[in-house]
Amino acid sequence: MGVLDHLSKFCTVTSIRRRRKPMQTVELKVRLDCDGCERRVKHAVSSMKGVKSCDVIRKQNKVVVTGYVTAKKVMKRVRSVGKKAELWPYVQVNLVAYPYAAGVYDKKAPAGFVRNVPQAAASPSNPHEKLASFFSDENPNGCSIM
Repeated sequence: MGVLDHLSKFCTVTSIRRRRKPMQTVELKVRLDCDGCERRVKHAVSSMKGVKSCDVIRKQNKVVVTGYVTAKKVMKRVRSVGKKAELWPYVQVNLVAYPYAAGVYDKKAPAGFVRNVPQAAASPSNPHEKLASFFSDENPNGCSIM
């Protein structure tokens, strides 16, 4: 075994493995005026390395990209086409505790969406929220009186 161990030191291949980016979904808000804008953005993003799918929802001015890419690179590619892009700033109305708080309601938001801001989230220390979660089905330690 000594000879094989000695020869294996000369034959080892050391390569640096790159860590693969995690699969993620990037949602962007992009102003899409016409079919040409939609086609240019979709072609630019779908031709990126690592992109698995690209969905353009023109009615909501939304681009959804799924793949092994980062949000920064997708935004850079969309901006290279000449479009202003930002991360999707909206959440669905039913996921927000206070949808009409100051700064949350946005007239430009698509139907059923509001801005994602910290004021809209319910604070866990709120006594009303504690009582509501006490009788919730998701609470394993909740009361089971019925």
